[in-house]
Amino acid sequence: MIKDPYVFEFLNLPEQRQYSEKQLENQLVEKLAQFLLELGKGFAFIAQQYRVTLNNTHYYVDLLFYHRILKCFVLIDLKLGKVSHQDIGQMNLYLNYFKKEENTTGDEDPIGIVMAADKDEILVEYATGSISNQIFVSRYKTHLPDRSELAKELSLLMDAGTD
Repeated sequence: MIKDPYVFEFLNLPEQRQYSEKQLENQLVEKLAQFLLELGKGFAFIAQQYRVTLNNTHYYVDLLFYHRILKCFVLIDLKLGKVSHQDIGQMNLYLNYFKKEENTTGDEDPIGIVMAADKDEILVEYATGSISNQIFVSRYKTHLPDRSELAKELSLLMDAGTD
């Protein structure tokens, strides 16, 4: 249901240049049509930096979508480096808020996607283990891997399929 990794090659970001989460987010919004294609069918863009206020403290969901087919909000949080348990906890907070304050009759529970440049599968497993919300952690790449890396990943997939 949720891709991993997403490929943001259409952003034309230099491979070695450092950029901020805000720059990545702005590039995705600027090239929204291509980003929607990468996400998949049914996504409708709602907002960038959607403000959530709790006890006079403001938090911001990087990108907010509504999925027409699943009938739910989809919250995306972008991370430049490796995903942390704090990132997953933050997404859980957002999802609980949306469930209680933003959902209307007929809406399903929201889905959260933390998109990070890297993820530790074991950390993700333990950080999401007893959370009832739907939180997914996906990697993104700003460029397609070179031919040898693609061949290596294909070989691993083929080997896993024979087990």
